Amino acid sequence: MSLIKIDSISELQDPKFIKPIQINYTLQDQKRTWEAVIAHDNVAVLLWHEEKRSFILVKQFRPPVFNSNKTDGMMYELCAGLVDKDLSNIQIAQEEVLEECGYDVPLENIQIVTKFYTSVGISGTQQTLYYAVCNDSMQANEGGGLTEENIEVVYLPIGEAKAFMLDDTYQKTPGLLMAFYWFFDNVEV
Repeated sequence: MSLIKIDSISELQDPKFIKPIQINYTLQDQKRTWEAVIAHDNVAVLLWHEEKRSFILVKQFRPPVFNSNKTDGMMYELCAGLVDKDLSNIQIAQEEVLEECGYDVPLENIQIVTKFYTSVGISGTQQTLYYAVCNDSMQANEGGGLTEENIEVVYLPIGEAKAFMLDDTYQKTPGLLMAFYWFFDNVEV
């Protein structure tokens, strides 16, 4: 990957995906305010490749992580996407698996795990977590996401997953960790 540098930071004038707001509320008879962002809910998929005995993750650059934490900004994540179109959550999850990871997984192979809230201090969006099993016969392309995403598809062997979970040299999301904990408690492979 080429050297990454933040060129500038400016206030959003016409945001496409988020809307900054101020929430005025009363709690225990005291007037309060909170700065927040209205954002789309999202879906994420823990993808298990049964022949490779590996999890399929995505690795991509996240500018806010790079900017705020002075890291390289490369995050290990579940395959995920915004709920921003007129499809069911499971259909969006299926589309994201094909787009980001390259697997055409039938809807019946995708099961819901749970729903939870993320970024609760700023947006409170809901993430729907799914689990899907795939194999080589379902691979339709190399994945990689949309042009602006620049996603690397990563196969993480099951034997390395528990060490990966707690190794803080890998930048990862809480949803990924939660999905791994769910998998190790609920799936026999």
